[in-house]
Amino acid sequence: MLKTLRRGLLVVLAVLPLFAQAEQSAQQVVQQTVDSLLSDLQSNKASYKSNPQAFYDTLNRILGPVVDSEGIARGVMTVKYSRQASPEQVKRFEETFKSSLFQFYGNALLEYDNQTIRVLPSTGKQDPERASVNMEVVGSNGAVYPVQYTMVNQGGNWRLRNVIINGINIGKLFRDQFADAMQKNRNDLEKTIAGWGQVVANAQDAAKGQKPEGGQQ
Repeated sequence: MLKTLRRGLLVVLAVLPLFAQAEQSAQQVVQQTVDSLLSDLQSNKASYKSNPQAFYDTLNRILGPVVDSEGIARGVMTVKYSRQASPEQVKRFEETFKSSLFQFYGNALLEYDNQTIRVLPSTGKQDPERASVNMEVVGSNGAVYPVQYTMVNQGGNWRLRNVIINGINIGKLFRDQFADAMQKNRNDLEKTIAGWGQVVANAQDAAKGQKPEGGQQ
């Protein structure tokens, strides 16, 4: 009897985080994730600077559960290319994409220097299946960079599907880059997947070249 009660208690404790996640709004999920990430970054930034891979691993731990990497990867490939890919190729691209995405995001965060980051309150009635969460990053020069997260509800859990940073639609940027790589590789999917890391590096350079217009947005 005691063993049964103990086992039942363990099951309850195991599912409690799932219920907590289900009860949260998309905005609360983003706020808690941002807070957790920045707290870790501020504590370990010096070591991450000398060992970026450790930071990428931390990003995977913190962001992995709230990023719809499969949905993003399929969106980047688009139906045009994903329907000609095998399930193994789609999964491999998802993993390659996820790794490259965390490097893309991580390299930008390592340049973070105590700027102000604000998750803005939600406005209006929220769609239970899809939501936009707005955030602002205030630079040291006072310029405001808007960030918009597209969140989707998957089985009661809010997950990130897309990001728009200072007007740059990251999902569209990657879709365009993928289509361009496929064209350059003469529709060789294997070659495009293998070279995706360099494609993301090029996209990061392109994003860095985009300057905010008029300072405050």
